[in-house]
Amino acid sequence: MSPMVEAKTLQARKTVALARWLLGKHLVRRHADGRIEARMIVETEAYDGERDLACHARVGRTARTDVMYAAGGVWYVYLCYGVHEMLNLVVGPRDWPAAVLIRGVEGAVGPGRVTRALAITRSLNRAPACDDSAGLWLEDRGGPLPRSAVVASPRVGVDFAGPVWAAKRWRFTLTRMHHKFLGQAHPLFPLVEREKATPSRLAPTKSARQGESITPPRVVDSG
Repeated sequence: MSPMVEAKTLQARKTVALARWLLGKHLVRRHADGRIEARMIVETEAYDGERDLACHARVGRTARTDVMYAAGGVWYVYLCYGVHEMLNLVVGPRDWPAAVLIRGVEGAVGPGRVTRALAITRSLNRAPACDDSAGLWLEDRGGPLPRSAVVASPRVGVDFAGPVWAAKRWRFTLTRMHHKFLGQAHPLFPLVEREKATPSRLAPTKSARQGESITPPRVVDSG
Protein backbone atom coordinates (compact mmCIF):
# COMPACT_ATOMS: atom_id res chain seq x y z
CA MET A 1 0.00 0.00 0.00
CA SER A 2 1.28 3.46 -0.89
CA PRO A 3 2.12 5.65 2.12
CA MET A 4 0.77 8.70 0.26
CA VAL A 5 -1.99 10.45 2.21
CA GLU A 6 -5.34 10.33 0.41
CA ALA A 7 -7.43 13.44 -0.20
CA LYS A 8 -10.52 11.78 1.24
CA THR A 9 -8.73 11.51 4.59
CA LEU A 10 -8.16 15.26 4.60
CA GLN A 11 -11.77 15.95 3.65
CA ALA A 12 -13.46 13.70 6.20
CA ARG A 13 -11.86 14.84 9.46
CA LYS A 14 -12.28 18.05 11.41
CA THR A 15 -9.64 20.75 11.03
CA VAL A 16 -8.19 20.74 14.54
CA ALA A 17 -8.02 16.94 14.66
CA LEU A 18 -6.22 16.95 11.31
CA ALA A 19 -3.66 19.48 12.53
CA ARG A 20 -2.72 17.10 15.33
CA TRP A 21 -2.88 14.04 13.05
CA LEU A 22 -0.39 15.57 10.62
CA LEU A 23 2.37 15.47 13.24
CA GLY A 24 4.69 12.61 12.42
CA LYS A 25 3.62 12.52 8.78
CA HIS A 26 6.21 13.31 6.12
CA LEU A 27 6.35 16.25 3.77
CA VAL A 28 8.02 14.96 0.62
CA ARG A 29 9.67 17.21 -1.98
CA ARG A 30 10.96 16.33 -5.41
CA HIS A 31 13.55 18.96 -6.27
CA ALA A 32 14.32 20.34 -9.72
CA ASP A 33 17.40 18.10 -9.97
CA GLY A 34 15.32 14.99 -9.28
CA ARG A 35 16.30 14.53 -5.64
CA ILE A 36 13.57 13.30 -3.32
CA GLU A 37 13.67 14.75 0.19
CA ALA A 38 11.31 13.77 3.02
CA ARG A 39 11.04 15.56 6.35
CA MET A 40 8.79 14.69 9.27
CA ILE A 41 6.21 17.32 10.21
CA VAL A 42 6.79 18.41 13.80
CA GLU A 43 4.65 21.53 14.22
CA THR A 44 1.29 22.65 12.82
CA GLU A 45 -1.47 25.20 13.39
CA ALA A 46 -5.18 24.88 12.58
CA TYR A 47 -7.29 27.62 10.99
CA ASP A 48 -10.95 26.74 10.82
CA GLY A 49 -13.46 28.61 8.70
CA GLU A 50 -14.93 32.09 8.44
CA ARG A 51 -15.90 31.99 12.14
CA ASP A 52 -12.21 31.74 13.13
CA LEU A 53 -11.10 35.36 13.45
CA ALA A 54 -7.45 34.32 13.08
CA CYS A 55 -8.17 32.63 9.72
CA HIS A 56 -7.70 34.37 6.37
CA ALA A 57 -11.24 33.29 5.50
CA ARG A 58 -12.69 35.53 8.22
CA VAL A 59 -13.20 38.14 5.47
CA GLY A 60 -15.02 35.67 3.25
CA ARG A 61 -14.21 34.44 -0.23
CA THR A 62 -11.67 36.63 -2.04
CA ALA A 63 -9.13 36.10 -4.80
CA ARG A 64 -6.58 35.19 -2.13
CA THR A 65 -8.77 32.90 -0.02
CA ASP A 66 -10.63 31.17 -2.84
CA VAL A 67 -8.25 28.20 -2.65
CA MET A 68 -9.31 27.60 0.96
CA TYR A 69 -12.84 26.81 -0.23
CA ALA A 70 -11.61 23.89 -2.33
CA ALA A 71 -12.05 20.31 -1.16
CA GLY A 72 -9.23 19.30 1.17
CA GLY A 73 -6.04 18.01 -0.39
CA VAL A 74 -4.45 21.01 -2.11
CA TRP A 75 -1.75 23.43 -1.04
CA TYR A 76 -2.35 27.06 -0.09
CA VAL A 77 0.89 29.04 -0.37
CA TYR A 78 1.03 32.78 0.28
CA LEU A 79 3.59 35.49 0.96
CA CYS A 80 3.74 36.84 4.51
CA TYR A 81 4.99 40.39 5.14
CA GLY A 82 6.50 40.40 1.66
CA VAL A 83 9.25 38.06 2.87
CA HIS A 84 8.22 34.53 3.87
CA GLU A 85 6.39 31.97 1.75
CA MET A 86 3.94 30.11 4.00
CA LEU A 87 2.81 26.53 3.30
CA ASN A 88 -0.72 25.52 4.28
CA LEU A 89 -2.68 22.37 3.60
CA VAL A 90 -6.33 22.94 2.69
CA VAL A 91 -8.51 20.49 4.63
CA GLY A 92 -12.17 19.66 5.11
CA PRO A 93 -15.08 19.50 2.65
CA ARG A 94 -15.56 21.81 -0.32
CA ASP A 95 -16.84 25.29 0.62
CA TRP A 96 -15.62 25.04 4.23
CA PRO A 97 -12.52 27.28 4.22
CA ALA A 98 -10.00 25.63 6.51
CA ALA A 99 -6.28 24.99 6.41
CA VAL A 100 -3.37 23.71 8.47
CA LEU A 101 -0.20 25.79 8.51
CA ILE A 102 2.97 23.68 8.38
CA ARG A 103 5.03 25.48 11.02
CA GLY A 104 7.90 23.06 11.39
CA VAL A 105 9.59 20.02 9.88
CA GLU A 106 12.74 18.20 10.89
CA GLY A 107 15.66 20.59 10.57
CA ALA A 108 13.55 23.66 9.76
CA VAL A 109 11.89 25.61 12.58
CA GLY A 110 9.28 28.20 11.62
CA PRO A 111 7.05 28.35 8.53
CA GLY A 112 9.41 30.61 6.58
CA ARG A 113 12.28 28.21 7.14
CA VAL A 114 10.16 25.24 6.06
CA THR A 115 9.53 26.75 2.64
CA ARG A 116 13.13 27.90 2.19
CA ALA A 117 14.53 24.51 3.15
CA LEU A 118 12.32 22.69 0.66
CA ALA A 119 12.30 25.31 -2.11
CA ILE A 120 8.54 25.86 -1.80
CA THR A 121 7.11 28.92 -3.55
CA ARG A 122 3.71 30.31 -4.54
CA SER A 123 4.01 28.38 -7.79
CA LEU A 124 2.64 25.47 -5.70
CA ASN A 125 -0.48 27.36 -4.65
CA ARG A 126 -3.53 25.19 -5.48
CA ALA A 127 -1.29 22.23 -6.40
CA PRO A 128 -2.43 18.76 -5.27
CA ALA A 129 -0.99 17.54 -1.98
CA CYS A 130 -2.02 13.90 -2.35
CA ASP A 131 -0.14 12.90 -5.49
CA ASP A 132 3.36 13.58 -6.77
CA SER A 133 2.42 15.53 -9.90
CA ALA A 134 3.49 18.91 -8.51
CA GLY A 135 6.55 17.60 -6.66
CA LEU A 136 5.24 18.18 -3.13
CA TRP A 137 3.10 15.65 -1.30
CA LEU A 138 2.30 14.00 2.02
CA GLU A 139 3.15 10.49 3.18
CA ASP A 140 2.04 8.53 6.23
CA ARG A 141 4.98 6.30 7.15
CA GLY A 142 3.89 5.17 10.60
CA GLY A 143 1.11 4.61 13.10
CA PRO A 144 -0.78 7.18 15.18
CA LEU A 145 1.06 9.17 17.83
CA PRO A 146 0.27 8.61 21.51
CA ARG A 147 -1.34 11.52 23.32
CA SER A 148 1.84 11.96 25.34
CA ALA A 149 3.74 12.81 22.14
CA VAL A 150 1.94 16.10 21.49
CA VAL A 151 2.07 19.58 23.01
CA ALA A 152 -0.90 21.91 22.37
CA SER A 153 -0.58 25.69 22.72
CA PRO A 154 -2.04 28.95 21.37
CA ARG A 155 -1.27 29.93 17.81
CA VAL A 156 1.56 32.36 17.13
CA GLY A 157 0.97 35.99 16.16
CA VAL A 158 -2.84 36.03 16.22
CA ASP A 159 -3.57 38.53 19.00
CA PHE A 160 -5.52 40.59 16.45
CA ALA A 161 -8.21 37.87 16.49
CA GLY A 162 -9.33 38.84 19.99
CA PRO A 163 -9.03 36.98 23.30
CA VAL A 164 -11.29 34.04 22.44
CA TRP A 165 -9.71 33.03 19.15
CA ALA A 166 -6.17 33.99 20.12
CA ALA A 167 -6.43 31.64 23.11
CA LYS A 168 -7.44 28.58 21.09
CA ARG A 169 -4.84 25.87 21.68
CA TRP A 170 -4.68 24.96 18.01
CA ARG A 171 -0.92 24.83 17.63
CA PHE A 172 0.49 21.31 17.89
CA THR A 173 4.11 20.30 18.41
CA LEU A 174 5.89 16.98 18.86
CA THR A 175 7.51 16.60 22.27
CA ARG A 176 11.22 16.10 22.73
CA MET A 177 10.47 12.78 24.42
CA HIS A 178 8.86 11.40 21.28
CA HIS A 179 11.80 12.36 19.10
CA LYS A 180 14.21 10.74 21.55
CA PHE A 181 12.13 7.58 21.25
CA LEU A 182 12.52 7.74 17.48
CA GLY A 183 16.27 8.21 17.87
CA GLN A 184 16.14 11.58 16.10
CA ALA A 185 17.44 14.99 17.10
CA HIS A 186 14.58 17.39 17.68
CA PRO A 187 14.94 20.75 15.88
CA LEU A 188 12.18 22.59 17.76
CA PHE A 189 12.58 25.21 20.45
CA PRO A 190 11.23 25.55 23.09
CA LEU A 191 10.27 22.04 24.16
CA VAL A 192 9.92 20.31 27.51
CA GLU A 193 9.84 16.79 28.81
CA ARG A 194 6.32 15.91 29.94
CA GLU A 195 7.34 15.02 33.49
CA LYS A 196 9.09 18.40 33.84
CA ALA A 197 6.18 20.47 32.55
CA THR A 198 5.52 22.57 35.65
CA PRO A 199 4.87 26.34 35.71
CA SER A 200 8.15 27.03 37.51
CA ARG A 201 10.10 25.43 34.67
CA LEU A 202 8.27 27.17 31.86
CA ALA A 203 9.72 30.66 31.99
CA PRO A 204 9.24 32.85 28.90
CA THR A 205 11.96 32.32 26.33
CA LYS A 206 13.16 33.84 23.08
CA SER A 207 12.16 31.76 20.09
CA ALA A 208 14.55 30.76 17.33
CA ARG A 209 11.92 31.80 14.81
CA GLN A 210 11.83 35.35 13.48
CA GLY A 211 12.87 36.76 16.88
CA GLU A 212 9.42 36.35 18.40
CA SER A 213 9.12 36.27 22.18
CA ILE A 214 6.84 33.47 23.29
CA THR A 215 6.01 31.40 26.35
CA PRO A 216 6.76 27.68 26.01
CA PRO A 217 3.62 25.66 25.30
CA ARG A 218 1.80 23.85 28.10
CA VAL A 219 1.73 20.08 27.76
CA VAL A 220 -1.78 18.69 27.46
CA ASP A 221 -3.43 15.49 26.38
CA SER A 222 -5.02 16.64 23.15
CA GLY A 223 -7.04 14.25 21.12
